[in-house]
Amino acid sequence: MRTGSLVKSIGQDPWRYAPWILAAGVFVPLATIFSSFLVPERHIWEHLASTLLPHLLLNTVILVGGVAMFTILVGVSLGWCTGACDFPGRRIFSWALALPLALPAYVMAFIFLGIMDFAGPVQTFLRTLPGLGSLIIEVRKAPFIILVLGLTLYPYVYLLSRASFLNQGRSVFEASRTLGLNTRQAFFRVALPIARPWIVSGLALVLMETLADFGAVSIFNFDTFTTAIYKSWYGFFSLEAAAQLSSLLVLFALSLVYVEGLYRSRMRCYDSSRGSAQSVRIRLKGWKAVCATIYCSTIIMIAFVVPVLQLVFWSIQTITSGQAVDYSHHIVNTLVLGAAAAFLVCIAAILLTYARRRDRGGLTGLLCRIATMGYALPGTVLAVGIVLPVAWSDTVLQRWFTAISGIQTGPLLQDTILIVLGAYLVRFLAVGFGPVDSAMQNIKPSLDEAAASLGKSGAAILRTVHLPLLRKGVLTALVLTLVDVIKEMPITLMTRPFGWDTLAVKIFELTSEGEWIRASVPGLYLAVAGTIPVVLLIRQMEKE
Repeated sequence: MRTGSLVKSIGQDPWRYAPWILAAGVFVPLATIFSSFLVPERHIWEHLASTLLPHLLLNTVILVGGVAMFTILVGVSLGWCTGACDFPGRRIFSWALALPLALPAYVMAFIFLGIMDFAGPVQTFLRTLPGLGSLIIEVRKAPFIILVLGLTLYPYVYLLSRASFLNQGRSVFEASRTLGLNTRQAFFRVALPIARPWIVSGLALVLMETLADFGAVSIFNFDTFTTAIYKSWYGFFSLEAAAQLSSLLVLFALSLVYVEGLYRSRMRCYDSSRGSAQSVRIRLKGWKAVCATIYCSTIIMIAFVVPVLQLVFWSIQTITSGQAVDYSHHIVNTLVLGAAAAFLVCIAAILLTYARRRDRGGLTGLLCRIATMGYALPGTVLAVGIVLPVAWSDTVLQRWFTAISGIQTGPLLQDTILIVLGAYLVRFLAVGFGPVDSAMQNIKPSLDEAAASLGKSGAAILRTVHLPLLRKGVLTALVLTLVDVIKEMPITLMTRPFGWDTLAVKIFELTSEGEWIRASVPGLYLAVAGTIPVVLLIRQMEKE
């Protein structure tokens, strides 16, 4: 009975198909990955379990734990300095400290190795000092990969913790003073506990990115689940083993999704007026002001200024030495894939937000949540989860076509751009959904009612009323999705058709051979592209 009524309700409003279809885009890869245990690759799995799996688990725990501690320490301290204190340069640091988001982690990784490796300028200089002629610092170790990932990911914690400290307002700070607390006590006993939902939410995003990272850990030769999935596919040539490893990584990712959603719901409970936030800033004086300025300056120099200057220097060196390669083909491929994926994501985001607007029921909300869950899934996991069902579908289609026509055909779906775009759609739908959904929330329901009273249908209302008002949100979604797709490495690397190498893939190839300097030119292109969403974010911060 319930099934019949559900089908009937969907048939009455065809817009309800959108959440079901888009949610299936996440459900099918997940179902494929977990169903791989039905046909386990025993010999490969036994080899992995006895030799590699303990090592992977240990590396993952060390990496996740180290990045978590680093980003909490740096992100929260910077958020407190710029959100609750006043010192020379605070206004500039407030937005400049978000700039490291523009650098992909794998770009920061090869810059770090190019500077700090045995043949790099730092160790070369140190060996010229008396008594250090035989100095060798092994930089391909966990502390250094933690440092690289931490420097690129701390802005997630910084931005959210800063927003919390700004949101707390005068009343919270004055209440701590009436209890006889000094500034340090007010931070640890009042401000920090209130900011905990924001901090944990930002930390969950950091850990999702850490688990999903493939490029940086590959450059450091630091084995994690993402690199093991890639090696299982291209080393053991076993998609099933890769899927079984992916299932373990998915469990971690889904746990983080749950934690992030739980604490995000708690953030609303602590929302307070920001009208007097500026008047309660703690004015730092003397050595405290100097330390705050030096601390913020050091972080921004190490995390953004020095890496970008090094990219520029290497790029000039590459071009003047005649080693520069024509990257026009890679740029065109990158932009074509990015633009096509951004267009698909925006169309899907519009359909999803409009379907949820028309039906506020719990089922539609759940489907929307599932459909936008793909951002938490690592690119290597999605690649495996999509290629397996596509390969099965391709086999069925080939048999069907041969049975009808008697003609043997090659792969119809595999090794096509459709797989890449499908994986991008699942992975980045959440990126496009956020801005479009926010813009949709600002449209008053009375406009829908007025249009309906004039005889407009659902499609006509969307076209004539909503789309013009969604223009700004859609444009933001286009830009953010385009830049994220441009920087995406594992999905492109593992699903691209022959000849569709992008800038990210080229960086992977060059860094695999230790060509740090030659990788600087495509790295600089990506760094410039990565500044676009950060600039948009900074403009939004300044408006607030």
